[in-house]
Amino acid sequence: MEIKTNVTEFIFIGLWENKQTELLFFFFFLLCCLAILMGNCIILVTITCSHLFQQPMYYFLCHLSLMDLSYTSTVIPRLLRDLVAARKNISYNSCMAQLFTAHLLAGVEIFILVSMALDRYVAIVKPLHYMMIMNRERCKMLICTAWGLGLWHSIALLMVLINLPFCGPNQVDHYFCDVKPLLKLVCKDIHVVNILMIANSGIVLIIVFLVLFASYIVILYNLRNHSSVGRRKALSTCSSHIMVVLLFFGPCIYVYLLPPKYENKDKEISVFYTVLSPMLNPLIYTLRNVEMKLAIQKVWSKVTHSKLQ
Repeated sequence: MEIKTNVTEFIFIGLWENKQTELLFFFFFLLCCLAILMGNCIILVTITCSHLFQQPMYYFLCHLSLMDLSYTSTVIPRLLRDLVAARKNISYNSCMAQLFTAHLLAGVEIFILVSMALDRYVAIVKPLHYMMIMNRERCKMLICTAWGLGLWHSIALLMVLINLPFCGPNQVDHYFCDVKPLLKLVCKDIHVVNILMIANSGIVLIIVFLVLFASYIVILYNLRNHSSVGRRKALSTCSSHIMVVLLFFGPCIYVYLLPPKYENKDKEISVFYTVLSPMLNPLIYTLRNVEMKLAIQKVWSKVTHSKLQ
């Protein structure tokens, strides 16, 4: 006999069960949210209002900031609400919508990071053909491919989950709807589903991470042929990319590679890629980038000057 879902809502346990701790972290996450909003908006405005938008690297960075803003907006507002709410509930449909949107945007971000690595590879390994290879049409194609792959990933997850029965406990040991905590609530044997989920998320993350790691090794190897000034500039840009990749992929691989039955610190580790990484990305890309700092000064001095007139 087929078991049907009779759960209409889920209850989040949240990060902490202590109310005083939750109120304290409410202000911390609120500040993080404001920092994400301000930092990524500054990057978006600076790039789109300057000559940097014509450069492939900054075109991808613009899209990365847009993904950070969109991704965090699917998680942080509800997290802030739940930290002060008496009851941390979410409807079944809203939960599935959050899971789909979060995985879609995270998937797109992953493949944008791959596009940025490809851009740096071409710029350093094939500098004479850079503008021909990384023309605007190819950049748009890479962004469309990122959206296509992200959509495929999120639809695959959603199709599996909505066909699983949730018929008993509805307490989600997390602060947002994600695959692993939801799979723990399924009321039937899901051994095969666990394997499929690990393949869809964990193994894909490892493969993409290894591709990125290999590309940066090739990039660093080819830098030996550049001048000392060129090496310093390239190392500054590549080190920023590597820091962003490590901040995002490290926690993701830890969370999604292990099966749901393992007891670990998933929800605590998830804070790194849902809150901290999107907050630190703008700092990494601006503080370590001379071109961005100069562009920010020019754009915002123009804005200030126009307001004073």
